[in-house]
Amino acid sequence: MRQPSLAERQEAAAAAKKELLERHREKMNDPGFTERQAARKAVVAARDIRIAERRATEEERNAREAVEKAAQEAAERAAQEAALEAELAAEEELKTREAAARLAAAEARAAKDRELGAALLDTRKARKAARKAKKRGR
Repeated sequence: MRQPSLAERQEAAAAAKKELLERHREKMNDPGFTERQAARKAVVAARDIRIAERRATEEERNAREAVEKAAQEAAERAAQEAALEAELAAEEELKTREAAARLAAAEARAAKDRELGAALLDTRKARKAARKAKKRGR
């Protein structure tokens, strides 16, 4: 078996290239190929449109959810603030009642102390008068 020479190998490569180029040109000029290529492009365009629609729908849903979440958080904050204000008002009311109760208790103690002081004074006066009467009666 003989080995091909360099020139033969180069001629074979050139012929193969020429044959490939011819087959490519035939495919490009084939009406079925252009129809298939147009159909592929239509499928790709339709797919891109569906993807864009899905993205738009998802973005719209995300925006709607963000608005709903913001509204819910605002409502929760308002409820918390209202609860805090109610709690503060209740604490203020309790402090007022406790202060009034302490004041009433202090007034009651003062009245009782005045009564005890008056009773003590009356007792002293009565004893003094009794001593004087005893002295006079002697």
